[in-house]
Amino acid sequence: MSKEANIATTKKMGDAVNSGRLEEFHDIFASGVKDHDPAPDQGDGPEGFIKFFTQFRSAFPDLKIAVEHMTADDDSVAIAYTVTGTQDGPFQGIPSTGKKIKARGVQIAKFNSDGKITERWGSSDEAGIMQQIGVSKPTAHMDNPPAITAPASTGKI
Repeated sequence: MSKEANIATTKKMGDAVNSGRLEEFHDIFASGVKDHDPAPDQGDGPEGFIKFFTQFRSAFPDLKIAVEHMTADDDSVAIAYTVTGTQDGPFQGIPSTGKKIKARGVQIAKFNSDGKITERWGSSDEAGIMQQIGVSKPTAHMDNPPAITAPASTGKI
């Protein structure tokens, strides 16, 4: 497919997530899509993405994904995005807190000749989300990282 078609599919995915029209994932993801970075209980194929985003939108009903940067070619689209929302439902076993989140993420998607996503790689700032809903504390600042020590080498490998 063309770069333009792949970008259109990527935008359609964002629109489906933002609107909650997750059944559209059947038109976005190939049936055998390979997610290289799935959520722990996500499941396979388009249904796995529907399950994940149904749970995410249940926890954050006002969930929005905004693409901040995109690069594309005839095979792949890479995006940097920001996700925002308010935790009004349970999230990963954490009861509703009513707290707002804002986290960054990246995704790379590979497309087939039908313009559907066949492979996906991605990462979101889940630690940041957990901090923002009050589950964990921020990590120490790394201006002065701790010294790492190891036993003296014997000179043998």
